[in-house]
Amino acid sequence: MPQTEPRSIARTVGILCLLAILTTAIKLFLAIRLELYSDEIFYWQASQFPALAYSDLPFMAALLAGLGAELFGHHAIAVRSMFLLMGCSTPALVYWLARPLTGHRHALISAMLTFCLPMAAFLGLLAVPDVPLIFWGLLFLGCLERATRCGHWHWWLLAGAFAALGLSTHYRFSLYVLAALIFMFVSRSHWYYWRSARLWVSGLIAMSGLYPALSFNLVHDLSGIDYHLLSRHPWQFQLEGLLHPVIQGTIVTPLMYATLWLTLWILLKKAREGDTRAGLFAAFAATNLGVYLLLAPWSDTTRTTLHWPLSGYLPLLVYAPLALSAAGGWLTGRYHEKRSRFVVGAIPVTGLIGTLLLFVGIGSQGFNQQLQAYFGVGVLSNKMAGWQPLMNHLKALQERYDIPADGVVVTDNYYTSAQIEFAIDDARTYTIDQDKTVRDGRYAQYAIWQKDEAGLRQLPGEQAVFITEDSALSVDEKLAVMDRACSLFSELTLLDQFFLYQGDKIFSFYLGSNIQADATAAATTCPRPGHIWLDQPVDGETVSGQIVVSGWAVNNNVGVSRIRILLNGEVVGETRRSVERHDVVDIRQAHSDPSAPMVGFELMLDTRDFADGRYQLALEVVSGAGERQRGYARRVTITNEAR
Repeated sequence: MPQTEPRSIARTVGILCLLAILTTAIKLFLAIRLELYSDEIFYWQASQFPALAYSDLPFMAALLAGLGAELFGHHAIAVRSMFLLMGCSTPALVYWLARPLTGHRHALISAMLTFCLPMAAFLGLLAVPDVPLIFWGLLFLGCLERATRCGHWHWWLLAGAFAALGLSTHYRFSLYVLAALIFMFVSRSHWYYWRSARLWVSGLIAMSGLYPALSFNLVHDLSGIDYHLLSRHPWQFQLEGLLHPVIQGTIVTPLMYATLWLTLWILLKKAREGDTRAGLFAAFAATNLGVYLLLAPWSDTTRTTLHWPLSGYLPLLVYAPLALSAAGGWLTGRYHEKRSRFVVGAIPVTGLIGTLLLFVGIGSQGFNQQLQAYFGVGVLSNKMAGWQPLMNHLKALQERYDIPADGVVVTDNYYTSAQIEFAIDDARTYTIDQDKTVRDGRYAQYAIWQKDEAGLRQLPGEQAVFITEDSALSVDEKLAVMDRACSLFSELTLLDQFFLYQGDKIFSFYLGSNIQADATAAATTCPRPGHIWLDQPVDGETVSGQIVVSGWAVNNNVGVSRIRILLNGEVVGETRRSVERHDVVDIRQAHSDPSAPMVGFELMLDTRDFADGRYQLALEVVSGAGERQRGYARRVTITNEAR
């Protein structure tokens, strides 16, 4: 071995250990800091109802989330703990895959490149099923590789076991099995295994992993299969689907993305020359990447699917060092050696930068309050923030209005219901969500648990606190929610509202009296939201000096008491309705608004009182019942050069 070889390996080991320590520390910090995401809290809630499968997935994610919470308590990091262990093991698994195929040094580089693939480095921070899917998938691939190379029984048995665990995790694991079958059919040198008991026993073990999903679907009208294969996807051509390679190139980072496709091309070339190991890894990578690439224009573009191709990228990391060497050799033959080294070195460096940016982007939700001073309102995501303050506010309301801690709590979306159940042990939670539960394939599950509207109606005569997340609803959506809520109670009255992050996250609390067993009778007074509109200024307008802010607001029965003008979430003016708008009354059928036809408003705003720059101008109206409602933000630029 050359003298420089041990030094190079030692340096690689040092970098690998440093990256592992830093990445693990960041994940641990964020896992403590960030509150549970909607998927995470659902899997925890599912763990409270043990089953082999649920409406959207088999049992694995729920099992891991519940096990973590049972072992370490009701904390976000506890729910994520099992996923963290699996996610942090990814570099070790990549090394284990690569070691017998490319040697110790290249296997270390492959493990190091795991941290340069942002989605792979991120694995384990969130308690989502892709973590065990990748974990079992890499173990399955590694055992299958050893089984087809060595032929030993124990590798075949382990391959079947890990395939069964993967199939018990997610429907998408079927692509791993499909890739294995493609390889076994295409690779002539492995056809003799079809006459071997080892392959068939391994296959039978793997097929046992189908039982949870099949048993659920056969009992529940194929609802899980219908969601994943039919209702989730439009199956109509969508032009934005053609952007799949561009989006993936951005998420993976452009140089890393190009390197991985170069790796696949090299593997396919080696496979054609008879290298069965290259063929095996090419089959797994090409199957996962190819299916998502080809179906992108016809599949779901409304929900997060960016991470799906990760199952195809990770097998390529095993041979990525060879692709880097090939790229370096090609560049050296055409450019100066120093320049070629710089380009090759930039590939992992830009990948690491992408990983850092991903952690910063997700982690920013743990610092919403502090960062809003720099980014303003309506910019930062808050899906993993604000839940603990909400629980504190709910508990305070229960004390103020003498509502028992084990009282009924009803929500307009399922994840608020799950968050309350996680934070308050005694709470009896229900949801009347008919939008997000359908979108996420969980409508049938809440019906099975009897935590939906039908289950709630089995508590006639009881009172309940009803909570809506107004910041996640449009006016029409809030109207539909309130109509459903008012059909549930004999009376529904506003208790309070809770504004977080300058109105970026808003919740309304209502007290519902006398739950109705059927929908024939509705609440006598229903606190529906009003319709509001901002006529001037228009979105994107540049303004200066004194400007007119005008529009209209209507609310049948209760009317509107005040209208406030907000700049970046701060109140800068207040007015009342004083302009006749017969057109609005007729179009919006607002004849029962107490002030009709005086539903328009105008306010003079002096922009010279504010620094030049970009602002978000919005309306906040207060109904006659005291409910605050925000909407119709406009981006404006204030320029007062002559000031």
